Amino acid sequence: MLIDIGANLTHDSFDRDRAAVIERARAAGVGRMVITGASREHSPKALELAQAYPGELFATAGVHPHHASEYTEECDIEMRALHAHAEVVAVGETGLDYFRDFSPRPLQRKAFERQLQIAVDLAINGVGKPLFLHQRDAHADFMAMMKNFDGQLGPAVVHCFTGTREEMFDYLDNDWYIGITGWLCDERRGAHLRELVKHIPANRLMIETDAPYLMPRNLQPMPKDRRNEPMYLAHIAEEVARDRGESIEAVTQATTDAATTFFRLPG
Repeated sequence: MLIDIGANLTHDSFDRDRAAVIERARAAGVGRMVITGASREHSPKALELAQAYPGELFATAGVHPHHASEYTEECDIEMRALHAHAEVVAVGETGLDYFRDFSPRPLQRKAFERQLQIAVDLAINGVGKPLFLHQRDAHADFMAMMKNFDGQLGPAVVHCFTGTREEMFDYLDNDWYIGITGWLCDERRGAHLRELVKHIPANRLMIETDAPYLMPRNLQPMPKDRRNEPMYLAHIAEEVARDRGESIEAVTQATTDAATTFFRLPG
């Protein structure tokens, strides 16, 4: 069964049919999902959703760089409280985004640093809590900040990878994981990923939908509302398998094993 490592199921576009979305994913072979927490508002909601589907849904808790302006002392306390729950399996979504700059860059860096410290403080047997990371147009600062915590951090995944060959190998050289989405299917912006995905070691490759965003552009038939759903993870897995020259069974096994190990999931 596939694992979707990044689904924004707390998004209001799912309010009308969230249970049906989860059922459709289940029917399409998506056995487990990690619900992304990316703000003060949605991280608690991700936990609530994971608690409603024990063993099937899990959550992250963090503040996306778009929302870095909301990262106060009170927010830090709230995030740490969320991480006391077993269902919260990673710190993030956190990182840097200089493409949009929805929050000032100094505040992005401050919020990122605070959340890296949370991951360090929550170490189990000396290994920091997994990190669910975002980076866009901020590679140099991103790498420098991660370097500041060298030797203290646990496993990290750069989710929704859309970057360059050089960026990807920087991540892999640090033994970080790579999350691949339907961006791979975008012939306008993601064609380079078709080649790059071949070079990701099987034990560092994970897949995700980032639903409701990033609907695979080559999906047929295309849903009229163009809302991405976790059930389309199977399509992404098929595309990855084709590009890697592997069977769908091999990609399913590898990505499921990688996600289970990374997030320390039961089973």
